[in-house]
Amino acid sequence: MSFDSLPNRREHGSFKWKRYQEDVIPLWIADMDFQTPKCISDALHNAVDHGIFGYTLPQKKLIGTIIDLLWEKYNWKVEASSIVWLPGLVSALNICCRTYTQKGQNIVTSTPIYPPFLEAPALADRKLQTTELDFVDGQYKMNFDALEKAITSKTGLYMLCNPHNPVGRCFTKDELEKLGKICLEADAVICSDEIHCDLILDDSITHTPIATISEELANKSVTLMAPSKTWNLAGLGFSFAIIQNYKLRKRFIKTMKGIVPYPGQLGMLAGQVAYEQGEPWRLELIKKLQENRNLIADFISQNMPKIRYIPGEATYLAWLEVRQLELKNPYLYFLKHGLALSNGSDFGSPGFLRLNFATTTELLKEALDRLLYAYQQAN
Repeated sequence: MSFDSLPNRREHGSFKWKRYQEDVIPLWIADMDFQTPKCISDALHNAVDHGIFGYTLPQKKLIGTIIDLLWEKYNWKVEASSIVWLPGLVSALNICCRTYTQKGQNIVTSTPIYPPFLEAPALADRKLQTTELDFVDGQYKMNFDALEKAITSKTGLYMLCNPHNPVGRCFTKDELEKLGKICLEADAVICSDEIHCDLILDDSITHTPIATISEELANKSVTLMAPSKTWNLAGLGFSFAIIQNYKLRKRFIKTMKGIVPYPGQLGMLAGQVAYEQGEPWRLELIKKLQENRNLIADFISQNMPKIRYIPGEATYLAWLEVRQLELKNPYLYFLKHGLALSNGSDFGSPGFLRLNFATTTELLKEALDRLLYAYQQAN
């Protein structure tokens, strides 16, 4: 598999590529410009050749694959009954807000954060309270003083993103233990979006699902996972929640009824094959993402001292601080220079931009040249 060829995605209705004019390089929404592994494509071709696409239940093989994977990677024993099937994780964020809070309670999360975290509480008619991640010693960290003040008996839910979108942190077990202690003392449920857990870019770091830390946290957690980011399957709509507490799971499923459908046949098949056969491809992907991340870090440090980029430990997303440029609207400014990035304001952090570097090195270099030209014009 080559990560250096760029398929024409505009002709296939790609949201990422069709949103902007053809002279704009789109490095915004979090999907990759890499073709999914051949083992997945072949399995999907075989399913299409079968020619029947009726309602489909998760197969025992898929269930067993996920249970085995969680045990092998995290020493996490999960029963089949704890898995709740979903067509996507954004719907799960909204279900959690509706299920585990009542009017009058608040929902807490930490900014910057993936925009649906900020939107879901309002859609559920709930109050959102945010704290900010600290930037200490060249690293983004949880602000535990702020969290202790924000997460109280009036808090029904804390929404965690780990590995973190957009800053790329993979929080340590110690950090998660401290967060968990605060949430347990307040009797708050934790919704943990761990969709990027297979995209750890630093070899010395391992991902820790917060539900694996203790039985108490397992009983107060909803863990969200999917193969979609890692194997570029987002359009197939397959993900799952792990809810080990029967009462929490029953409430979650009740809120889902009549609103959230099962994932489709092709999505479940793609997920199964990804987990069973996609590991060699994933390892090659990690190498490519490491190269691209390092390319960005070197280019910015050598050419653009007023932009701060802290290379992420995980994900294929670069979080850029451009506040020193004093731009009225950084997103629009760089868009006018032919570069579409995600607007930091949507993440709760004006003056920042998010760059998706899961693309070919050639296109990334062209994007960085445009970034540099725009930077020079602003100074």
